[in-house]
Amino acid sequence: MKNTRLTQLAIVLFITMATLSVKAQKQPRVNAKKAVEETVEKMRKLMLDPDSAALSALASPKLTFGHSSGKVQNKQEFLHSFLSGETDFTSLEFTDQTIIISGSTAIVRHTLTGGTNDKGKAPGAAKLLIMLVWQKVKGEWLLLARQAVKFPTT
Repeated sequence: MKNTRLTQLAIVLFITMATLSVKAQKQPRVNAKKAVEETVEKMRKLMLDPDSAALSALASPKLTFGHSSGKVQNKQEFLHSFLSGETDFTSLEFTDQTIIISGSTAIVRHTLTGGTNDKGKAPGAAKLLIMLVWQKVKGEWLLLARQAVKFPTT
């Protein structure tokens, strides 16, 4: 009888520890996803109202920023584009967003819809499919790569 109770207690303790272990393993992924969502939202706001230090802090020194036109920029060119008004969003919305976390890398896809008033161009509208690649470095998510594509024509 005593052995049966000890066995039952051991089983309950094992199940409890296993459950807590699984929850602990899932928690960082949930927190990482939330942190990436918040970082993407911060980037969206900075694309509307650029701030040099804040925008620079979000971008990896190795950034490659691809536009739907085929133009590809490094970090300095990306920063200059937004800070000079060469790229100027008057409105900006990200929808249909998905986030995949794999270790210290996050892949974000969304639809970008916005109004533009780029330097030297007439006001316009943009609706693009976007893929962002974020890398966690020293506890911060940095934009490593971005690629925009136009919606496929049917």
